[in-house]
Amino acid sequence: MRNPRLLIPVVALVALAAAACGAPPPVLANARLDFTMKDMHGNDVKLADFAGKPIVVNFWATWCAPCKAEMPMLVELAAKYAPQGLTIVGISTDDEAKEIRAFAEQFKVPYPMLVGLDRKDVLNSYGYTSLLPLSVFIRADGKIADRLIGARSEEVWENKIRALF
Repeated sequence: MRNPRLLIPVVALVALAAAACGAPPPVLANARLDFTMKDMHGNDVKLADFAGKPIVVNFWATWCAPCKAEMPMLVELAAKYAPQGLTIVGISTDDEAKEIRAFAEQFKVPYPMLVGLDRKDVLNSYGYTSLLPLSVFIRADGKIADRLIGARSEEVWENKIRALF
């Protein structure tokens, strides 16, 4: 092989794709909303404040290319389904508030963006296993309806969101 360093990113991508195609973490009966987290402005946000309406919790990171690719679609879906009561909550898995603010500004994100850095308790409770993006779909009754790992088409997202109502 002429340049083995070129093989490393290819192997990493294949491993990531294979892991993403595997079964998602087990669906929990009820979503844990008993966490208080900091938002990108340093304010406390209680996830329990979103209880009683459908929620999508989207785990992402600023360095994640699929997260960046799906963000404009999430912004559109948030606006489309907000009148029906849907809330999307973004949780950055390993970015600081400053980086999250810049990202949210770049993509004009209208929904709450929370700091997940050093919050393994939250990440673990939603089945985060280091694959991004991870989106958890929670019905108004608090039951987890579904999860998506990796970027998906708008059609898939629409179907998952409509199933929450």
